[in-house]
Amino acid sequence: MRNKQKGFSLIELLIVVAIILIIAAIAIPNLIRSKMAANEASAVATLRTLNTAEVVYSSTYNVANTFANSLQSLGDGGTAGLCTAGFAPNSTAACLIDVAIENATTVTNAKSGYVLTYPAPGANGYSINNDASQQGTTGTRHFFTNQTLVITQNASASASYGDSPI
Repeated sequence: MRNKQKGFSLIELLIVVAIILIIAAIAIPNLIRSKMAANEASAVATLRTLNTAEVVYSSTYNVANTFANSLQSLGDGGTAGLCTAGFAPNSTAACLIDVAIENATTVTNAKSGYVLTYPAPGANGYSINNDASQQGTTGTRHFFTNQTLVITQNASASASYGDSPI
């Protein structure tokens, strides 16, 4: 009489593992594309937030060039925890943006995989670039905005005013 074995044979287990690997090979690239799309949406939302903050800043504070000198001026002025109850915002710490946006100027502090470049505004206004910290991994497009409030994008290089609007 033959003993009945309980469990799965090696062939059955290999087939199940192969099916799981095939499903993972299909799903992982879609997951990465979805993550990049989410990062790009966050980058655009960050630029919209900065545009709004600049409009509020320029209408609230009468400063020499009308726009904030730095992202720190739009945020907490570089002093963590300054924008709390009881603090009166001013032109050097307007408390209009979050600390994550204020500090997103380096790869290590990138917000959703994007790094902001905010040069000091000139007589003609401000400009902001939002570029992927790792091109092709955290995002594929580069974004730009300025005092016109139009957000443009470029797929191959840092975006500028002349690129296509989104």
